[in-house]
Amino acid sequence: MTQQTITSHYETDHDRLDNLFKEFQQYKRTDFAKAKESFKQFMFGLQRHIVWEEDILFPLFERKTGMTQGGPTFVMRSEHRQIKNHLESIHEKVKARDPGSDDEEQLLLNVLFMHNQKEENILYPSIDRSVSQEELNSIFSAMEKIPEERYKSCCCNSAK
Repeated sequence: MTQQTITSHYETDHDRLDNLFKEFQQYKRTDFAKAKESFKQFMFGLQRHIVWEEDILFPLFERKTGMTQGGPTFVMRSEHRQIKNHLESIHEKVKARDPGSDDEEQLLLNVLFMHNQKEENILYPSIDRSVSQEELNSIFSAMEKIPEERYKSCCCNSAK
């Protein structure tokens, strides 16, 4: 069995989130209850992913590289704010049972695509190269300890 890395873990989570969002898009005009459940799982999962990064990965990357001002994590935090705004726009339509969120979805997907590319090609591999097995275990342990209330909320009520 190969050892899990930051890259493999987070890429798997990106794929899981992508699939949930595709389910939402597939069912939003034909099975709203199913679409809403997929969106809810996507929203909570994406919010958890962002908390993991901002609370654990970004500070670690900044300590390891010394890049605390204007580096990649500065840009990624800004993109997280954009992602949350687009997510909330879609959430408002879901709450209103309005399937007409195509424009909002495209805006979200545009930011997510570029954001995920940076993470998967720069941030995650850099962290994998710089951490010991003990640090890696500590990262995964810290991720498991994040309380659900930090991410299982409407995005308009989440911190940051």
